[in-house]
Amino acid sequence: MDRRMIADFIRRLIRRRSPQPVSRSTSRAARPVIAPQPGSVAERAIATTTVLPSGRIRACARTVRGVGRLAAITVWVPLSVGFEAVLLLVPGTAKIRWTRMVWGGLCLLLSLRIRVVGRRAGGVGGRRARQNGERPVIYVSNHSSWLDVPVLGTVLPSNFVAKGDIEGWPIMGLVSRIGRTIFVSRQRSTTGRERDEMLHRLMVEGDNLILFPEGTSSDGSRVLPFLSAFFAIAKPPRLPPGKAPAAPESEAEAIAARPGMTPLIQPVSVVYDQLEGVPVNRGRRPVFAWYGDMELGPHVWQLVKWRSMRATVLLHAPLDPNDFPSRKALAQAAWRAVAAGAAELRQNQPQPENESAYACRPLAGMLPQDLERSRN
Repeated sequence: MDRRMIADFIRRLIRRRSPQPVSRSTSRAARPVIAPQPGSVAERAIATTTVLPSGRIRACARTVRGVGRLAAITVWVPLSVGFEAVLLLVPGTAKIRWTRMVWGGLCLLLSLRIRVVGRRAGGVGGRRARQNGERPVIYVSNHSSWLDVPVLGTVLPSNFVAKGDIEGWPIMGLVSRIGRTIFVSRQRSTTGRERDEMLHRLMVEGDNLILFPEGTSSDGSRVLPFLSAFFAIAKPPRLPPGKAPAAPESEAEAIAARPGMTPLIQPVSVVYDQLEGVPVNRGRRPVFAWYGDMELGPHVWQLVKWRSMRATVLLHAPLDPNDFPSRKALAQAAWRAVAAGAAELRQNQPQPENESAYACRPLAGMLPQDLERSRN
């Protein structure tokens, strides 16, 4: 009898401690809700939880954001470009510095942050800099979006070389002309005149230039081969054996003939690597890429509705054209540097802190690198 009582007691104890099965028919609302204790971690977590808006509210917020940005850009661009038109009459580097402020203000209105890795070759430029023997610089970059213009225009004290078609555009043509853009048509009949204009701007007026040697924009997933014709200004064709170089016919050619005045080539990689704080993958690159027969208006409208963006500009070591036997070899070396840098940035690999020169926000048209040079 005692044994049966002990066995029955053990069975009831085991049954009491085992978990009770939960019926699948029990609804979530019927389960007991345990309220968090006042001041507990659970209560603080609930208090700080952000309730995301619904899809319709989020779409309305994006539309309002886009309209506000377009309105601000509509005010900023005419005022800043109008002031730049006045600065064209003023000697010195004021127009170069103000151009960077124009592009920097546009990036600010777009909530486009710029991270710069590496060091820029050359200074701000100007006539006095060329007279003092400062070497001109030609920056060559990959091209995947119209955003490349404000990004590089903010970082680099330079003027762009663009296709002649842009000169006829209603608004962009006027803005580009005031911004002292050099237009090229790529026709053999105008090659000599365009080369002379670029040489004059480099050597006499002291401008640095920005080229997109791909010849067109890409989808952002790769860098197209560089066309060697874009490097003719830095690497003239070789003279036949026994033929002496012709005497300089202009002031620009005379300056270019001086030792050490051949323009440097600095490869530049540009990648848009963050969208609203999240790394950009292959599926998000079309947000930035503008290529082919895409319409500019719809692309701009979709872009201004995003909350924030980031572009990373990787400045490679400059190349001396005198170290290369031909324009093709120079173009290949520049392409390899740009393509490798863009591929590294697309993988969202962290860059060493000591190589990050500055997070770009221009101050009176000057970057920290310019301030360091002025102190020295």
